[in-house]
Amino acid sequence: MTLPVLRTVDAWWLQRPDGAVRIATDATTTAELLADRDAVIAARDAGDPVPVTDLALVSPVTAPCRVVAQMANYASHAKDAGMDPGSVPLAFFRKASGSISGPTDDIVRPAHVALLDYEVEIGLVLGREVPVGTEVAESDLPGMVAALVVTNDVSARDQQLPKTQFYESKSYPTFTPTGPVLLILEDGELARFTELRLRLWVNGELRQDQPASDMIYGPLAAFRALARFQQLAPGDLLLTGTPVGTALSAPPKPIEVIGSLLPPATKWRIFFAKQAKNPRYLQDGDLVEVSIATDDGAIDLGSQRTRVRWTA
Repeated sequence: MTLPVLRTVDAWWLQRPDGAVRIATDATTTAELLADRDAVIAARDAGDPVPVTDLALVSPVTAPCRVVAQMANYASHAKDAGMDPGSVPLAFFRKASGSISGPTDDIVRPAHVALLDYEVEIGLVLGREVPVGTEVAESDLPGMVAALVVTNDVSARDQQLPKTQFYESKSYPTFTPTGPVLLILEDGELARFTELRLRLWVNGELRQDQPASDMIYGPLAAFRALARFQQLAPGDLLLTGTPVGTALSAPPKPIEVIGSLLPPATKWRIFFAKQAKNPRYLQDGDLVEVSIATDDGAIDLGSQRTRVRWTA
């Protein structure tokens, strides 16, 4: 049986079939909540559930924390970007934890951003300290990955690509909608990780739909690589990549070759003029819905419903 935890501004809740029960804990951060597992388990038998719909849910991952993300980590996404999945390196980038927002909060596009994209991703929430130099074995994973969450790695493509960096373009406030569920894992549940199916809809149109088995580098490979250079702590968040279906798509090879011969300013002006005509980028008022679960529903991270709002 899973432990699906929800969070409101003033409390943590265990989601059950009959509603949500307040967890008797003094925890104010995700790390503290993960350390108070007994209180979470005790809520299974507590009384007085309330309807989940009565709760104003916020992100179950609290900031500040480290937010690390894997690049080009799904075979389908790599192919769509014109890459050979077999030669894609294991690589990471950082996001500001100030980008974390709740599962129903608006995604706010800054006024200077033109091309707003989406990426459904499984988030891994750390359960223990991982000092730099840690040798990570497969048997360590259940203790390291304490919980899973739904995330949307929102991206300002027109800021990301010309600058050849990710931090700014993915770190604006509300650019990491997270939750609603902090799914605390119990024995054996991580073994079904590759069965999780990632789905994202925009205005009811299914844009992304792929199982985690499409992932190039799984959690073990990711943590082995990260531990060589990055200290991690309980409550930190690792985003594990997105499948095919984002608004951004690689140009055909002949166009890419021609573009490489142009001066950078000219190349990007032409590229973004074409991208501006792509209706798949997020528009003001768009409804983005995201869900991650196994096909049988036994492991369910819940669903997000967020609206896109443009600033003037």
